[in-house]
Amino acid sequence: MDRRRFLMRSSTQARSFFSAPASRTPTDPSRTRLQPPSGHRLSFRRLIRGGSGHAHAAPAAGDDGPPRSDRAAARDADELVKILSSAGSGSSLESSLDRAAAAAEMSPALVAEVLKKLSNAGALALSFFRWAEKRRGFEYSAESYHALIEALGKIKQFSLVWKVVDEMKRRGLLTKETFGLISRRYARARKVKEAIEAFERMEKFGLSLDSSDFNRLLDTLCKSRNVVKAQEVFDKMKGRFKLDLKSYSILLEGWGQEMNFLRMMEVYREMKDEGFELDVVAYGIMINAHCKLKKYDDAIELYHEMLAKNCKPTPHIFCTLINGLGSEKRLSEAVKFFEQSKAFGFAPEAPTYNALAGAYCWSMRMDDAYRVLDEMRKCGVGPNSRTYDIILHHLVKARRSKEAYSVFQKMSNEPGCEPTLSTYEIIVRMFCNEDRTDMALRVWKQMKEKGVLPGMHMFSTVISSLCHENKLDDACKYFQEMMDVGIRPPANTFSKLKQCLLDEGRKDDVLNFSRKIDKLRKAPLVKL
Repeated sequence: MDRRRFLMRSSTQARSFFSAPASRTPTDPSRTRLQPPSGHRLSFRRLIRGGSGHAHAAPAAGDDGPPRSDRAAARDADELVKILSSAGSGSSLESSLDRAAAAAEMSPALVAEVLKKLSNAGALALSFFRWAEKRRGFEYSAESYHALIEALGKIKQFSLVWKVVDEMKRRGLLTKETFGLISRRYARARKVKEAIEAFERMEKFGLSLDSSDFNRLLDTLCKSRNVVKAQEVFDKMKGRFKLDLKSYSILLEGWGQEMNFLRMMEVYREMKDEGFELDVVAYGIMINAHCKLKKYDDAIELYHEMLAKNCKPTPHIFCTLINGLGSEKRLSEAVKFFEQSKAFGFAPEAPTYNALAGAYCWSMRMDDAYRVLDEMRKCGVGPNSRTYDIILHHLVKARRSKEAYSVFQKMSNEPGCEPTLSTYEIIVRMFCNEDRTDMALRVWKQMKEKGVLPGMHMFSTVISSLCHENKLDDACKYFQEMMDVGIRPPANTFSKLKQCLLDEGRKDDVLNFSRKIDKLRKAPLVKL
C-alpha cells in the first residue's frame, strides 16, 4: 500500500474504552459503577477484584484471567488519571475521586496501573495512593510501592522515598528491586554518590549483597551516563564480589554508548585476561558499539566472527545491524540482514520490522516503510506505537508536517497503536517549532483526555513556545500546572518565562513563581 493509499485508508471508528457492552445489565451485583464528578462523563465497565486479602509482591491473576484483568485495569486507570489531572489538589482532589468512585474496589492491579500512569506527576501519585489505601479492596503490594517510588524519584522527593521504604519494611514488602529502583532514580537525578549509598544501605535493611546486586548498580550507573563512575566502582569493589561475564559486558556497553572505543577495548582486554570469552550478548554489545561509532564494516566482521565460532545471532543483533546500516543509508545491506534473520529461522517480530521500516525511512523511501506496516499486519505482529513513532520522527525531520499529522490521527483507530507520551512529544514539538501553538495545545488537550500526562521536557517545550509567541498568560498557566504535579521547572525554562514577564512589567508574577520554586525545592510536596 503506497503512502497515498495508506493515508486514505478507511478505518472503523474506534470503540469507546468505557462504553458498556449491551449484554451487561446495569443491575449486575458483582459490578459497581463509578459515579461521574461534576464536569466528567464516566462509565467504568468493571472493577478488578482483589486477590487473597493479604499484602503480596505481585497481584494474583483475577477470576477472568490476566489479559482481561489487565485490560480492565488499564481502562479504569485511564479514567481515574483524567479525574486526577483535572481535579486540582488537596480536598478538591479527594472529593472528585470520592464522587467518581463512590463504592469502587481499588484492587492491587488498578492501583498499580494508575500509579504507573502518574509516573510524571509525583504529587498526584502520592495523593492518589493515600486516597486509595482507604478504599475497599485496597491491598499493599510491592508493585504499587515501586510505582510510587518511581513517581516520587522523578521529582527528586527522596526524603519521601525513604519514608516509603520504611513503610515497605514494616509490611514485609521490601525487596532488592526496591533499592535498585532508588539507585536508578538517584543516578538519573545526577546524585551518583547517593545512588551508591542506596546500594550499600541494603544491608542495613537486612538484605545481603551479592554479584547480581553489584551488576545492577554498574548497569544503573552506565545507563545514566555515569560510566566513569561505574568504572571507578568496578575497580574499587571488584574484590568484594565474584565477577562474571555480565559484569564486564555492562562496562563494555557503557563505554560503547559513550563512544569511547579505547576504554571499551581496555575492558575487553581485561575480560579476556580473566578468562572470559564473548557470548552472544557480549557480541551484540560490541556490534552495537561499532555501529554507534559508524564502524559498520567492523561490526559486520564481528558478526561473521560470531558465526565462525558457532555462536548463533539473536533477533536483537539483526535489529542492531539493520538500524545501523539503515541510518547510514546502506539500505540494500540492511534489507539483506533482515532476510538473513528469517533464514536463521526467526519469524520476524515487531522490533525487527520496526528496524526495517526505520531503514527505509532513513533513505526517505516512505512508500516502502508503509508497505512494511502492511506486511506486519498480515503477519499479525503489529504495527505498534513504536513503529509509528519511527515514521513520524522521519516525517517531521523531513518537514512533511501535514503527512505526519495525518499519520498521527490514524493511530488511535488501529489496535495496539494508541499514541504514547513519546508520540505526543513528537507532534507537540513539531507544531511548536512551526510556531503553531494553537495546534500544539489541541494535541496536548487530546493527550490529557486520553489519560496521558506530560513530562518535564514536554512542559518546557510548550512553555518556551508560548513565551516566543508572547502568550504569557498561557505560559504561566502551564508553568503553574507543571509545579502542581510536582515537577521542578528547569532553570532555562524559568529564565525564559521570567525575562518575558519582566519585559511586560509583571514583576509580581516572577516573585510568586520564585517563591513556589523555592518551596518546591526545599519542602516535601505531600506529607506521608
